[in-house]
Amino acid sequence: LKSAMTDESLYFQAPTALRMNIQKAVREADWESAPAVWSWPWRLVPIVAAATAVVILAILLLRPGVTKDDLLAKEVVSGHVRSMMANHLTDVLSTDQHTVKPWFDGKLDFSPRVIDLDAGGFPLVGGRMDYIGSRPVAALVYQRRQHVINLFVFPSGGDPDIANQMSERQGYNLIHWNKSGMSFWAVSDVNLNELQEFAQGIQN
Repeated sequence: LKSAMTDESLYFQAPTALRMNIQKAVREADWESAPAVWSWPWRLVPIVAAATAVVILAILLLRPGVTKDDLLAKEVVSGHVRSMMANHLTDVLSTDQHTVKPWFDGKLDFSPRVIDLDAGGFPLVGGRMDYIGSRPVAALVYQRRQHVINLFVFPSGGDPDIANQMSERQGYNLIHWNKSGMSFWAVSDVNLNELQEFAQGIQN
């Protein structure tokens, strides 16, 4: 979007006649009429509000350093926290991958891969539907001792495959990677080394 906004075809010079017509209309306005004086500001309120919203949105989208992954990371952490606060960790509660995977059939436009990591110390708890990046996603829930690990899975939208990208937000560790057309986001309060071990198990 930032690159598209620099396209010169989006900009043009307003005709001189337009500027002159506007100035003439302003001069001819009946400024001595009280109703007109008081009505103009109120008529401008919706326009000013809309313009302000557009400016704020543009600042958020074009602010240097803010990327799509930054926004997704924020949503992933929110989804992780929300799942525990709302007592809605799972829609399907099962340690069996052959029960969890079919549960998503017909609910998503893709089929998430569900891995059994019980032998590696990350038992499957279940799965649920969530909403990340303006689309429904699969949330696979694993456990490490008393720590919950949410693994969000959804199509990468044509983004290239990338190796593990690690970050920390609000006290939670995140690992993000793209593989075979799918995007994966693992989030937990478990330590980063163990979360990396979990991500490696999912990728193998």
